[in-house]
Amino acid sequence: MSDVFEGYERQYCELSANLSRKCTAAGAVDGEQKKQKVSEIKSGIDEAESLIRKMDLEARSLQPNVKAALLAKLREYKSDLNNLKSEVKRIVSGNLNATARDDLLESGMADALTASADQRTRLMMSTERLGKSGDRIKDGRRTMLETEELGVSILQDLHSQRQSLLHAHNTLHGVDDNVGKSKRIMTAMSRRMSRNKLIIGSIIAVLVIAIILILYFKLAK
Repeated sequence: MSDVFEGYERQYCELSANLSRKCTAAGAVDGEQKKQKVSEIKSGIDEAESLIRKMDLEARSLQPNVKAALLAKLREYKSDLNNLKSEVKRIVSGNLNATARDDLLESGMADALTASADQRTRLMMSTERLGKSGDRIKDGRRTMLETEELGVSILQDLHSQRQSLLHAHNTLHGVDDNVGKSKRIMTAMSRRMSRNKLIIGSIIAVLVIAIILILYFKLAK
């Protein structure tokens, strides 16, 4: 969860609780004191609306899975603020007689404050659940980063092995070229040796024939 959103949320919860107390106090007084407290309450409501707008902007800037949960919380905050506004209207409308005002304080306002307290309790529970969800998201992100680092390390190892294989392939290719050259040289030498043997054989044959002819003529005389 966003730290900025949590900061706005804490400010709103404190402000909402304070406004509820002021509404209770304003309902119990008359005259200038009531006007002063109502003015303070309206100013606080304006501040609460500003905090809700800031929370809304911050929530919409986050990732979709987090944004959806925060916007759900904002709807509850807006409902809580609307209850406070309704309470202020009831206080301002104020030409209630003493009995009606007492009944309002004892029943209607008590119910509204109880509902607001229940809402805040639910909101705090939702905040705690979102905090736990945020922790799980952080753990998942950390696991993802560790997996990514492992994958990068494996790719680097594979790249190094590929380079080694390419070097070995080039070396073998060079050896193969040298073997081919040696084979061609040996073949040429073998052909030359065969040709030399033929020439030497021919020379020997000629010499033998010449010796035979010489011996023949000498013996014939």
